[in-house]
Amino acid sequence: MGMDHEPPDRWVFRPARVLFERDAFDYPLGRELWERFTGRPARPEVRLVPSHNRVTGLPGATPAEAYREAKRTLVVGVRRTLDFAPCRPSADYQLPLVTSCPGMCEYCYLQTTLGPRPYVRVYVNVEEILGRAAELVRGSAGQVSFEGAAAGDPVPIEPLSGALARAVEYFSGLDGARFRFVTKFPCVEGLLGLDHRGHTRARVTVNPESVIRALDRATPGLDERLDTICRLAGDGYPVGVMVAPVFLGSSDPTGDGPTAEDGRPAWDWRREYEALFLRLSQEVGEVPDLTVEVVTHRFTPKAARLIRARYPDTRLPLEPAGRRAKRGRFGYLKYVYPDELLEEARVFFTEAVRRHLPHAVLEYVV
Repeated sequence: MGMDHEPPDRWVFRPARVLFERDAFDYPLGRELWERFTGRPARPEVRLVPSHNRVTGLPGATPAEAYREAKRTLVVGVRRTLDFAPCRPSADYQLPLVTSCPGMCEYCYLQTTLGPRPYVRVYVNVEEILGRAAELVRGSAGQVSFEGAAAGDPVPIEPLSGALARAVEYFSGLDGARFRFVTKFPCVEGLLGLDHRGHTRARVTVNPESVIRALDRATPGLDERLDTICRLAGDGYPVGVMVAPVFLGSSDPTGDGPTAEDGRPAWDWRREYEALFLRLSQEVGEVPDLTVEVVTHRFTPKAARLIRARYPDTRLPLEPAGRRAKRGRFGYLKYVYPDELLEEARVFFTEAVRRHLPHAVLEYVV
């Protein structure tokens, strides 16, 4: 697939300010990042903070401005908590290499989990994090899987940190373990040519272009995402597509669709996702060892409040009407689609994979 868009360098994270914990200097990556950012003639703002969990004084007069500025902030710190959270259905455990990302996707579930701390964090004690993963593998009777993108997209930060490449290399030699990550970004040059031994599955999040254009702010379009899958597959990685979030029902998340009889925008989700899978079949249908994951849209009351404050013009469907209330793994309330609509989606996507990507494995529809 040829690229007629801007080069991937456009998507490398270039923070407006970089904040360091003092303890970060105890690690080679912390010292390297300090030298990188303080040694530039036109450097970003660089200063010290007491903790990556206690960052204050960021600019922004409104919630929208504060959120944008937080997303332009890189905090370099030490990950002290090495009790990895579960990560079902994607993997057994999260592998915390980064938190947050420079993307501005309106629906992001991290709106809830990060709350007032949406700034981008990178952890310099990578070897300690990987060592903890090895301990979990040694303590298990079966294969253990780790998700590297549960708390943020590591790829746009990878040219700065190299942490993802280090994890790929580490898991290539760790028997009984598998690693996976998912991204929307094309900055994967540092991951090509590694001896991954097929132990890392690289996945890319996709959606209809209309959804990406309306809601996935500050991220690449569908062309670049599909190209990224092909580049990673060409390097021998097992790859996958994550279709997320899927918008069911008739509420149009883009605001660009046809108008229903009552004057509101109508969303034909079956037509939109059928077209997406046709495109996938054309672009990645011949890719070997391909998986598909489907995640439907859900939101929490806290996320709805934050999203409306940070994106006053949002078109996201954030009303509880037509949803089912459910308690999440960590006890918080969230609104998901009703069971009958989810069952329709499971049947639809199972058939879509069978028709358009017959060699792929559908891992789940949730």
